[in-house]
Amino acid sequence: MRWGLWGAKFNLEQYQKTIEWCIDNSLTTFDHADIYGDYTTEAAFGNALRQMKIDRATIQLITKCGINMPCNNRPKFRVKAYDTTAAFIIESADISLKNLKTDYLDILLIHRPSPLMHPDEIATAVEQLTKAGKIKAFGVSNFKPSQVSMLSAVIPLGYNQIEISLQQLSAFTDGTLDQCIEKQIQPMAWSPLAGGNLSANQKLEALTTKLAAQYETTEEAISLSFLAKHPSKIVSVIGSSNTERIKKCLAFQHVTLSNQDFFELYSTALGHDIP
Repeated sequence: MRWGLWGAKFNLEQYQKTIEWCIDNSLTTFDHADIYGDYTTEAAFGNALRQMKIDRATIQLITKCGINMPCNNRPKFRVKAYDTTAAFIIESADISLKNLKTDYLDILLIHRPSPLMHPDEIATAVEQLTKAGKIKAFGVSNFKPSQVSMLSAVIPLGYNQIEISLQQLSAFTDGTLDQCIEKQIQPMAWSPLAGGNLSANQKLEALTTKLAAQYETTEEAISLSFLAKHPSKIVSVIGSSNTERIKKCLAFQHVTLSNQDFFELYSTALGHDIP
């Protein structure tokens, strides 16, 4: 999201260098959405990828659809809305395939739950796209447990991409992560570092700094290790366009927080002791 017009505004060379750096550092999954960069980021990424001659089987492409976002590139949308009809999902997937210069998507996610969505409509689209070989797996984003239950009754869900961080803890207690374990759904955390705003909590910042020194790692690694500690096996979606920041995040792979560490971070983030 932050590589294109909504962030760093990468040119072709910058896209290619960053993609290459990621792959060299074993980061091979790239998370997109059709709306990113006012519907331009997928195509910019796809153009860079096509010229790099990378073996498609060695990387994974995720994208999301289901939002109507008014902008110059979509003048037909009068207001921001959601569309989870079968026709729209199929059309969106086809556009993303064209933009990303690929024959298939590793994962397609419904970006936001619509109050008008019907699970049978979504199932119809997913079944057609899967049968055609256009998607390998399916999931959702920002879905509540009741919405996941409704949809998973008619079609298997492999993923739920939700906001989770030391600043956004609701998924730990609202049933979202419990359901992920129950139904073997892979949770993905978007904004796992709270958009860089974790330092707003001075006590939390002091604690992460202390733990980073104790584990000889980075503060980013402590924050991501906190999420990775959960038994649902949360995967963090790193949103940065800065490879040095990404490197600091990757250090989490070498950190295993203790139970006491986890709850000290948790209660400090809450602002009070747990009951």
